[in-house]
Amino acid sequence: MIDLTVIWACIIGFAIIAYVVMDGFDLGIGILFPFFKVGQDRDTAMNSIAPVWDGNETWLVMGVGGLFAAFPLAYAIILPALYAPMIAMLLGLVFRGVAFEFRWRDPAHRAFWDKAFTTGSVVATFAQGIALGALLQGITVEGRSYAGGWWEWLSPFSLLTGVGLLVGYALLGACWLNWKTEGGLRRQTVTYAGRLGIGLLIMIGVISLATLRLETQYFQRWLSFPGVVATAQVPLATLVVTFLFYRSLRLKRDAQPFFWALALFGLCLVGLGVSIWPDVVPARVTIWEAAAPVRSQLFMLVGASIMVPVILAYTAWSYWVFRGKVGIEGYH
Repeated sequence: MIDLTVIWACIIGFAIIAYVVMDGFDLGIGILFPFFKVGQDRDTAMNSIAPVWDGNETWLVMGVGGLFAAFPLAYAIILPALYAPMIAMLLGLVFRGVAFEFRWRDPAHRAFWDKAFTTGSVVATFAQGIALGALLQGITVEGRSYAGGWWEWLSPFSLLTGVGLLVGYALLGACWLNWKTEGGLRRQTVTYAGRLGIGLLIMIGVISLATLRLETQYFQRWLSFPGVVATAQVPLATLVVTFLFYRSLRLKRDAQPFFWALALFGLCLVGLGVSIWPDVVPARVTIWEAAAPVRSQLFMLVGASIMVPVILAYTAWSYWVFRGKVGIEGYH
């Protein structure tokens, strides 16, 4: 028998992965933006994401909306626990979007809009990382509702995950510009990618070790025998992917470093799945406990089965159309 709850968990998980893949690199460009030369380099970096940046956030809307519709109990618990970082993330994304548009339409104040673009990108990314850390460290639940305080999300661990995501998104941004640009800007981003790769590997190690101390469930999932034989493949694969990433940088490949960086993110998400599956509120509520009625899930699945392929199709088409290198005038 088909388990609709598992299907919806996979759909939401796919939306989150798609968001990280597609919005991560343009947030990363915003994080790196102050380090680019004013003028041509900044314009080129902005042009590289101009055709796709707003559509990338479709997946964030789908993921959050899907959580509300398919797992209403989880939504009712998680959102009150994470009000502050979620509001900060939304404000950062709005501020960033406004800055993106007004940077071109208000050249007299371009320096201000450049700072606003960076600020919005950093705030949105940092808030996402804090939200992830707060979710992993545990949410206080009593019965079927959130029972923690306003500041429960704030901890050294959540701040650590916030910094880790900043490093990770910056790496994606550097690799995207290595793929899409030429000349001095590309050489600069290759240097940044090399340094950020080391930083991300360190952050993955530190966060992974810290995670093991948060919940007994995490420790047992990763280190109990015989499960450790399987889970040990994740860090080993991370080392292999890191080697291939730096090899592609050394060989001056265009697209390969970006996809190897995405593979590192993918392995992090696999690790997250190992730690929390099948919980939607880690160590508190499972997907089946939080699920909407079967009829509701089936009704929504009809719409999702139509809309997800449509979204994938127009997203793939837009990336195909703008698949070349980008310059000061745009794509060529």
